[in-house]
Amino acid sequence: MKPSSSLNNDQKLKICHHKAANPSIKQSALANWAMQEFKLSKVPTQGTISNIIAKLQQYHPELDNVLANWVLQCQARRVALSGDLIKEKAHQFARQLELGERTPEFSNGWLAKFNIRHGFKAQKSYGESGSADLDAIDKNMPTIKEKLQSYSLQDIYNMDETRLFYRMAPDRTIARRQIEGSKKDKTRLTFVFAANADGSHKMKPLIIGHAQRPRAFNRKSAEQLGFYYRSNAKAWMTGLIFREWLQKMDQQMQDANRKVLLLLDNAPSHVVRDLPLTNVQVFLFPANTTSKIQPMDAGIIAAFKRRYRRFQLQDAIDRDEQQKADIYKVDQLIAMKWAKATWNDISSKTIANCFKHTCLFQRETQKNKVGLEEQDIENELKDAINQLPISRPMSVHGLINPEEEQQVAHEEISDEDLIKLSSSQDQEEEEDGEVMDENPPMSTKEKLNVLHSCISFLDLLNPNHVIAHKVLRNIQFEIRTIEKKQTTLDRYFCKEY
Repeated sequence: MKPSSSLNNDQKLKICHHKAANPSIKQSALANWAMQEFKLSKVPTQGTISNIIAKLQQYHPELDNVLANWVLQCQARRVALSGDLIKEKAHQFARQLELGERTPEFSNGWLAKFNIRHGFKAQKSYGESGSADLDAIDKNMPTIKEKLQSYSLQDIYNMDETRLFYRMAPDRTIARRQIEGSKKDKTRLTFVFAANADGSHKMKPLIIGHAQRPRAFNRKSAEQLGFYYRSNAKAWMTGLIFREWLQKMDQQMQDANRKVLLLLDNAPSHVVRDLPLTNVQVFLFPANTTSKIQPMDAGIIAAFKRRYRRFQLQDAIDRDEQQKADIYKVDQLIAMKWAKATWNDISSKTIANCFKHTCLFQRETQKNKVGLEEQDIENELKDAINQLPISRPMSVHGLINPEEEQQVAHEEISDEDLIKLSSSQDQEEEEDGEVMDENPPMSTKEKLNVLHSCISFLDLLNPNHVIAHKVLRNIQFEIRTIEKKQTTLDRYFCKEY
């Protein structure tokens, strides 16, 4: 696809957001950011950027986000909205945000631009949507399966969200205290996972946290650190974040020249209407049925959490041996790195089997049976729990599926929470001791010595650990290569200067 040189309304909106989040950024830097962010063929002119910034005086990102999320929630509930009702709600939110003299004039022109920015069209009246029961599922299942049969397995995707209390201890007393205090210490993340039915494509997870720039990021952006990350005050999925995610998926499928089907639950944030999708067709499951027919709920998310808790408990054992005060302490960046490695570790076979475990596909499979790999991980978790100083240990099932993490990560949001979600999203994480203790940097010689000791120990323990040997030797090679390149550069500059 040939890069474009012009900016659409959505891109102009993102420029406004970026300027609002970085008030001191220069216009030239903002133009270069826009070219890289939107993959433009050339840098926008200063006049273009100036016009967009000038409009920022009449544009309020917080008000815009709050109102757009409110409209999306109304659409999810099939509430009929008129232009006058939207403008009246905008007045109400403006008062709550205390815009005062900065309150825009909510004219018909303002409403038209608001609708264009978010792709909203004229609203129609809909009947009240009811919850579908299992009888309705059984009745409609032939139609659903017929829909699936028109797509190959590699072109059928499922997406779902899950919460993760990333510091949660496997001790029932401590865990309860941690979860109750999570609103204060902000140790909860929402993960958005998507994969296709044959397991050949796992999409990059979207992570939703509390702060746009957590202290653990060390002043780097999430993109620089290799993550797809968004934030709001409650770390929740919202209608705007969902629509951004879905449009990104549609663009990916356009680039790959693929037409796919996306299976979704009917959560309040999953509002698809009015989105100009070309390569993704969305199918919404009936209400209260996802535990029966949604593949992510059939074991994929559980596989992720088993592997994440394995990382966490192994780290807790190390910290206990080092006599650390808080053995479950981990900062957000480390938790995100563990989660990334965990998602990458889930095999295509595991994902394909979870799709088969639903009643959506006619496949021969043994239902409700954990695979050997998953059982091995559960055994590791049991052993780890037994090694930790715990007074009231959780069961492995309780650790993987705590009730609080099962709560919807995108529940309907009150007006008060909509205000909070918008007003806090650009703030940096508060000083709460969350960043992990930093060890002094190791020299190349120290790194190689540690690896040599590990290899020697492995030789004594079991020389047949071929894979472990290979991994350690590869790390050694990488460290030596980096050191050699640095030494060559140092010599070159010494000669030149």
